[in-house]
Amino acid sequence: MSERLILTLAILGGTGKVGPGLAYRWASAGYHVIIGSRTPEKAERVAAEVNERLGRDVVRSMANEEAVQSCDIAVLTVPYEAHTSILEALKDHLQGKVLVDTTVPLVPPKEGQVQMPSAGSAAQEAQEILGDGVDVVAAFQNVSHIHLLEDRPVPCDVLVCGDSEEARKQALTLVAAAKLVGWDAGPLQNAVVVEGLTSILIGINQRYKVKAAGIRITGEPVENRADPE
Repeated sequence: MSERLILTLAILGGTGKVGPGLAYRWASAGYHVIIGSRTPEKAERVAAEVNERLGRDVVRSMANEEAVQSCDIAVLTVPYEAHTSILEALKDHLQGKVLVDTTVPLVPPKEGQVQMPSAGSAAQEAQEILGDGVDVVAAFQNVSHIHLLEDRPVPCDVLVCGDSEEARKQALTLVAAAKLVGWDAGPLQNAVVVEGLTSILIGINQRYKVKAAGIRITGEPVENRADPE
């Protein structure tokens, strides 16, 4: 069995919109997946729903702290208003791990307006909170949960930012396992652009009545791209 197939992924705050779709795709690809939540009952319910769709009992549920302790890579899928509090609560448990942060700093009611935090981006904010002991990677900000739940190719690309090249490679492997096309978008400071694009896409959805607008990268050599298998 390859290394990828035995990795355990903890989706923290995995009971929201993004978590179930990623859990379904990664479990389908052979990963061990844990749905984490501050409310274990919610995690149990969502894990059961994903397992029912998979047709097998493979996705587990745990409290966030236990999920982090049990995983190889953690993935944060919480709304921005919960971002700081969950990171502070899990800081000690995340040390030595890669954290893939999908968070976008959306500020209702003007979600179609770019509003970045003082750190520059939510991912940079996460890195400041967690410190150098955690490799934070920004990814999946520009892909709607609607697409993640569909059993077909996703017409969106994923930009991956992080200061650790190895962590970016690991995140790109997860992107490909989810059957998406990933691109290495450079250091973590570039996440300000990636996260800001989400508000622009939301505005496009609203103005043009588009269902789940996304981005595609064109004009690049194929060998520079992480294709889905």
